[in-house]
Amino acid sequence: MSIVTLEVVVPSQFPANRVFKAFSDFDIIAPKVNPQVFKSIETVEGNGDVGTIKIFTFGDGVPFKSAKYKVDSLDANNHSYSYSFIEGDNLMGVLDSISYHVNVVPSDKGCVFKQTVKYNCKSDEKLPEEFLKKEKELYENTYKAIEDYAAAHPETY
Repeated sequence: MSIVTLEVVVPSQFPANRVFKAFSDFDIIAPKVNPQVFKSIETVEGNGDVGTIKIFTFGDGVPFKSAKYKVDSLDANNHSYSYSFIEGDNLMGVLDSISYHVNVVPSDKGCVFKQTVKYNCKSDEKLPEEFLKKEKELYENTYKAIEDYAAAHPETY
């Protein structure tokens, strides 16, 4: 078994609490700003806290149909949370799970969105570099789209 790690770092002009609030509403915002990737995200168990289970239905822009996701940790005071995809065709038959840790860190000019993604492979097989490059672009583009949405809705974010 091997683990492939991907780091995503995106600076933001907005304060950490505002960015974290927008990402806390990911399941509402993502299908609005990136429907080609996220058709819908539905909570099937829990209330958003640790242990909550969500079902992602993917859009036509990705080669996956659906996935099950679980909230592993949540620390709103420190603007961090962790979650894992535990089932679904996004695991491509070669992954046991995909684990994410998000931390929004305050900075002098706003904040920095940091996301660590760990692809937990079933074997020692590595994921192709081209796949990882596309994944990183997807994460960065989704972040920017959610940030733009939050900026356009200051009454909420």
